[in-house]
Order: sequence, then structure tokens, then C-alpha cells
Amino acid sequence: MRFSANISTLWRESPFMERLQRARAAGFEAVEFWWPRGEDLQQLAARVRELGLWVVLFNFDAGDMPAGDRGLLSDPARHQGFREHVPVALELARALGCRRLNALVGLRIESLPLEEQLELARQNVAWAADQAAPHGIEVLIEPVNTHENGPYLLPTVEEAVAFIRAVGRGNVRLQYDLYHAQVMLGERPREAELLELFDAHRELISHVQIADWPGRGQPGSGSLDFQQILSALEERGYAGYVGLEYIPRGVGTDESLRWLPREARAGDARPSQILLAEGR
Repeated sequence: MRFSANISTLWRESPFMERLQRARAAGFEAVEFWWPRGEDLQQLAARVRELGLWVVLFNFDAGDMPAGDRGLLSDPARHQGFREHVPVALELARALGCRRLNALVGLRIESLPLEEQLELARQNVAWAADQAAPHGIEVLIEPVNTHENGPYLLPTVEEAVAFIRAVGRGNVRLQYDLYHAQVMLGERPREAELLELFDAHRELISHVQIADWPGRGQPGSGSLDFQQILSALEERGYAGYVGLEYIPRGVGTDESLRWLPREARAGDARPSQILLAEGR
């Protein structure tokens, strides 16, 4: 099992470029992030190489996330901006050696028929996937919960899977965020159901992300049983990365990582290492 630090949610107390160094200093070899708006992309690529980091995934530009945007590609007034952005994102991916780009599909626009909006999203994802395919890059689709993110078009895993199948491109796959799935499942921990979803769609899953629930904090800050979840992923032979896309609760980022011992932050880790440190 391998872990990647999401530097868009971790080390927020530091400027974006400094978070790369902080992730490396904390013992991580792999990172991921949302689109780095306002950053110098050449400097970013150079810094990643200098630190010897591996970028396992980053998001396409999804608009102004703090202001509530969750993707541009299903909005008739903005989707052309997504198409203009795709070559820039692919150039960065090639510079970083990154093979997964996550595409948030956007929020429901009530003035448009739902199917019209979904069809626009499908067309844009298919187009982006066709641009990415010659470079061996996957386009990922992520279900995002509607309780915290507005009327996102694909809030459930089942809806995201149906969307992926309708797009019909072999390099369009699923990003499975267990936190978003848990929020959509209900008001108690649903570890068994989370694992059933994993089993049902395993062949489409290219990346997994975790955060505890409720609160989206570090493992151990909420109610999810990560002993069960992470051990089950290992038993099922999941060989991808597990992205730490949580927001530290009650402590700084470095302290929030105490559940994951330093020797487990790079390379291949065993759930037994993690759980001993987590103290569950």
C-alpha cells in the first residue's frame, strides 16, 4: 500500500510551493494536488524534480474552488475555457511524469435540461481523454458529495460509473474518494458498504482518497474504522496510491500525521504499521 500527500489540503499554513518541501521533509515520496492556480508551472515542475517527488495525480482546473466552483466542463458558458486549459494541463503532466488527471464535472445548472448538461460533460471528457491517450495519461472522474459542495452533477459512485461507461474511453476511470462516498451513504459509518462499492467497481478504480468522517479530518479524528478499510484494500490487492486528502483537525499537519509512521509514508506500507501508530 502506497500513500500520497495531497498538498492542497495538507500544510495549508504554508504557501503552495513550500508544501512540496514540507511533504518531502515529512517522509513522503508521492504527492497530489488540485490545479495550482497562480503558480509558475515551470518552477513547480523544477521543484518537484529537485526534491525527487513523484506526482501521482493532479486536478484539471475546476474554477474558483473557494468560491464554490466544482468544474467547468458541463457549463455551456465556460466549457471552452476547460478545452483551452487541457493542453496546458497535459504539458504539466508530461513535465512531471504524472499519469492521472482528475476532472471535476461541475454543478447542476437548473436552467438547463439535465441530460443536455450531462451530454456536454461527456463530450468534453471524451475530448480530453482523446488528447491525453497518446501520452499514456488517464482522465479520472470523481463522485463528490452534494452535502458540502452544492448540486454536483455526479454525487454517487453509481452515477459516476454510469457516466464513465457512457463516455466510452478506455483511459477514463474512477477516482474513489471514500469520504465523499461515506457522506452520501448516510449518518453512520458505512465501512461495509464502502468496500462493497470498491468491489463492485474495482476494474474502473485508478486512485483512492481517504479522510475520516465526520469532519474530513485525519484518520482517527472521526468514526471510520481504517483498520477494516485499509486492511481490506490490501487483501483485495489494490496496488494504487491512497491519497491523503484530509483537512487536519485540531492540530497542524505534521502532528496530524502521527497515525502514519514515517517509515510508512514512502514506498510500500503494511496496514499493521499504520494501525499500531494510530492507536485504534
